[in-house]
Amino acid sequence: SKAAVGDEVFTKADHLSQESAVIVHGLVKADTRSKSGFELDATGLEVVSEAHDFPITPKEHGVDFLMDRRHLWIRSQRQQAILRVRHEVIDAVRDYFNSRGFILADTPIFTPSACEGTTTLFPVQYFEENTAYLTQSGQLYNEANAMALGRTYCFGPTFRAEKSKTRRHLTEFWMVEPEVAYADLNDVIELAQGLVVSVIARVLDKRAMELKVLERDTTKLSAITAPFARITYDDAVKVLKEKGLPFEWGGDFGSPDETALSEHFNGPVCVTGYPSEIKAFYFKPMDGRPEVSMSVDVLAPEGYGEIIGGGQRLEDYDLLLKRIEEHKLPREAFEWYLDLRRFGSVPHGGFGMGIERVVSWICGLDHLREAIPYPRMLYRLTP
Repeated sequence: SKAAVGDEVFTKADHLSQESAVIVHGLVKADTRSKSGFELDATGLEVVSEAHDFPITPKEHGVDFLMDRRHLWIRSQRQQAILRVRHEVIDAVRDYFNSRGFILADTPIFTPSACEGTTTLFPVQYFEENTAYLTQSGQLYNEANAMALGRTYCFGPTFRAEKSKTRRHLTEFWMVEPEVAYADLNDVIELAQGLVVSVIARVLDKRAMELKVLERDTTKLSAITAPFARITYDDAVKVLKEKGLPFEWGGDFGSPDETALSEHFNGPVCVTGYPSEIKAFYFKPMDGRPEVSMSVDVLAPEGYGEIIGGGQRLEDYDLLLKRIEEHKLPREAFEWYLDLRRFGSVPHGGFGMGIERVVSWICGLDHLREAIPYPRMLYRLTP
């Protein structure tokens, strides 16, 4: 109150500009009227630094204006809330795997080749003559780690040089990728479902205030339990056709298709058995149906689409070599990967989960750009 701090301090505080830095002295008291449940009964104030005219005001600003000032925009209550939810998601992911005996084993950012071909890779000059690429996935190295450690995961930034401008694509994003020895497709699905449910429960428990700031309808999140609905790609195609969507067997699902499928089941859905042609070379083909892969995508509801992609890997040397040749990939770049099959391979599988897609879904965001502190997109490399 004015009486507690005196006229001079009160006047000084009254004239401070937005984002000026201060140290406030006083007594913290419980107050049910406050959003946090507490208020500060101020007795004194020190000005650390007075801010210039802050460019972001309470009025409406365009997205480009705000993205150009992302380093300042993150100070807003909404953006802070999103970043705190992101922190909780990452913390929950680590706890989920660490508590289940998984070993974190880092994989390289510079790679000599691609997991899935070189068309969407960022090349980097690597000293005089060599070209390295920014990683798209740590999965191939993770398979090697799993042969040594049994249950392993990597977590870090990944890069895709996709000239895409959709709300669901970034050129730099973070991904967690577990890999498990002696695992089949069902084991992979069980692990993925458990992770999603665990992450959601943790955020609902620890970040209720942030979700309130974001005006997120948490009833939709709290209703999510495992096991998720499960459907084969074959049956998913039938569902889409019944809904009048123009989709043919062999194609990859677009955003409207994924949305229609999750709406059909009113929640997350695991789609299994994608055509081998549209999946990476390392997926194990289905017994008796080599045109179908032992793969799974987990689709989030409310239009958020794929958040997890994975499956069972090929452990057979000859078949893997054939797949590398069919994909016209340079054999010499994958000799070390073939070694994993030469020297004692076991059935194994895993998946990748995009952190920003999960944060975007949990927070109810319209675009991935708000789910990462400093987004990198087709036309966005600053700040």
